[in-house]
Amino acid sequence: MCQLLGMNCNTPTDIVFSFTGFATRGGLTDHHSDGWGIAFFEGSGVRHFVDYQAAVSSPVADLIKRCPIKSQHVIAHIRKATQGRVSLANCHPFVRELWGRYWVFAHNGDLKNFMPQLDGPYRPVGTTDSELAFCYLLQQLRRRFGDQLPALAELTPVLRELTAEIAGYGPFNMMLSDGSALFAHCSTNLYYIVRQHPFATAKLSDEDLSVDFAEVTTTNDRVAVIVTQPLTTNETWTQFQTGELKVFVDGDVVE
Repeated sequence: MCQLLGMNCNTPTDIVFSFTGFATRGGLTDHHSDGWGIAFFEGSGVRHFVDYQAAVSSPVADLIKRCPIKSQHVIAHIRKATQGRVSLANCHPFVRELWGRYWVFAHNGDLKNFMPQLDGPYRPVGTTDSELAFCYLLQQLRRRFGDQLPALAELTPVLRELTAEIAGYGPFNMMLSDGSALFAHCSTNLYYIVRQHPFATAKLSDEDLSVDFAEVTTTNDRVAVIVTQPLTTNETWTQFQTGELKVFVDGDVVE
């Protein structure tokens, strides 16, 4: 199956270090070579890059590794196709508008016999179970809350209910963000780490690369990184529980 990477921070931060190790899993240290993608929130806008080539050999992925795009919310994905052919339309993350905001979504898993009725404005462009699940999520959120953006305290329990429903059809590890919070749901494997002062040196597990975060951060910075499998060898990552939905705001777990 695919792999997920997310970052949520209290100040705009680049993801070059984490993405460098993550992209290596897209065809070199792992077999997720059926495309990749990444989305960065910047204010109300989203920088969105996808490619059907393997991340390890994609010129677009090389650009991301070299260009320190700073964001408070990032979602990335490397694909191992289970449903839907290898094509640009089937590359995650997917982006849609709801309540005047962009929503970004990526999924790792394989939903069997998942055929919800879509009767609203959201329709898949590609042929993945993942994009179908995203459209269904947005459709149900609009049904529950109408045209009014709900408060986080209202939105979170509904997302817990909907993710549990979809997970009844198969593994549903997913990340979702509207640029104000990052939601992560675990069916099988997800880990996270919160980096904050005092910062230390981290060493990638998939690349011979390390960084001393104390040299590139301030004492006020806080960065949460969420990933399918830990990216570093010398840090302590916290594993999600099966069926757990966590909410990240300003680089920390709030729910």
